[in-house]
Amino acid sequence: MRVEPSQLIPGCVLLKEVRGKTNRPIIPEHTVLTEKHIVILEKFLVESVDVASTLSNGETFQGRPVQKKEKQQVKRKNTYDRQKTLPFAEHYIDVATAYKQQFQKWQNGMPIDISIVRKLIMPLLERTETMDTEKIYRLHTYSTKEDYIYFHSVAVSLLSAFIGRKMGLSKGEWLQSGIAGLLSNCGMARLDFSTLTKKGTLTPGEWKEFKNHPTYSYRMIEHLPTITAGVKLGVLQHHERLDGTGYPLGITNEKIHLFAKLIAVSDTYVALTSERMHAKRKNLFQAIEVVEKDKYMKLDAQVLNILIDNFAHFSIGLDVILSNGKHGEIVFMETTKPTKPMIRITEDDTVISLEQMPELYIKEIVGS
Repeated sequence: MRVEPSQLIPGCVLLKEVRGKTNRPIIPEHTVLTEKHIVILEKFLVESVDVASTLSNGETFQGRPVQKKEKQQVKRKNTYDRQKTLPFAEHYIDVATAYKQQFQKWQNGMPIDISIVRKLIMPLLERTETMDTEKIYRLHTYSTKEDYIYFHSVAVSLLSAFIGRKMGLSKGEWLQSGIAGLLSNCGMARLDFSTLTKKGTLTPGEWKEFKNHPTYSYRMIEHLPTITAGVKLGVLQHHERLDGTGYPLGITNEKIHLFAKLIAVSDTYVALTSERMHAKRKNLFQAIEVVEKDKYMKLDAQVLNILIDNFAHFSIGLDVILSNGKHGEIVFMETTKPTKPMIRITEDDTVISLEQMPELYIKEIVGS
């Protein structure tokens, strides 16, 4: 019989092993549970386990009343109601924190509860319709290096939905692209935790395993009936590239779903602008320069153009520091040359064009 940890009592006999974050058994099958075992199951956020109907002493197992789940549902409802009135930054952090809790459950072998995922991300996605564009591009300011993977997933979700909406997709479609973005890295829960948190370069073996995460993500949602085929393909293909150099399938442009192309651009931009365990963050202009180099060959040009055009719209007026140490303000930018704007130098009020001065570049955005 399958029960929640809160229903267990000492003497219960475990019928199936329970796996932890490293995908290794934390409690083997046929274990006679003690209070210590029950605490461990609750600490690891295990939702349910299979136990025998008879205790180790031969008595019939009668579980404790279910109460914890009801309390969690009330707490969750109150959380959703509270989020509606939160400033965006707090709402974003709340969702990233809640996503982390779901991710930890997946690490412990629990299936994805898509109803929770939808309730988690939908209100935040809908906020992108009315919020300032600049906030979408500065999501890194709320992230932390230690919890990067969770903030990254939520940020990719928001940016994918934002670009999809700007491309003219229907609301249903761009919301779906946001869900795909959120779930694109759920399969990382199947990786060794030390790989996810490693500070140095991955070994060839670790990198080979890491490249399996799109497949793991797909397998985790493959049989969920309420998820569309587009979302599933977006998750599976988000590391594919137009020229066939991506993974896990190595397919080319025409076979890659639009959602996957949206996530590919969003995933790359968010990663570049975020502080990670193994890499320093780039400023927004440096990140745009990197992704722009992959236009046509690896990343979809239409998706990239939307990313760059909207970046250009809010960049006018930004205070920046140049590579020569001088401060200035961006006064004009061509969307075809987003990293080479015209800048008014604060010191003498002169206007220079970075396009005509290739030795100079934007080193830092003030306040970023």
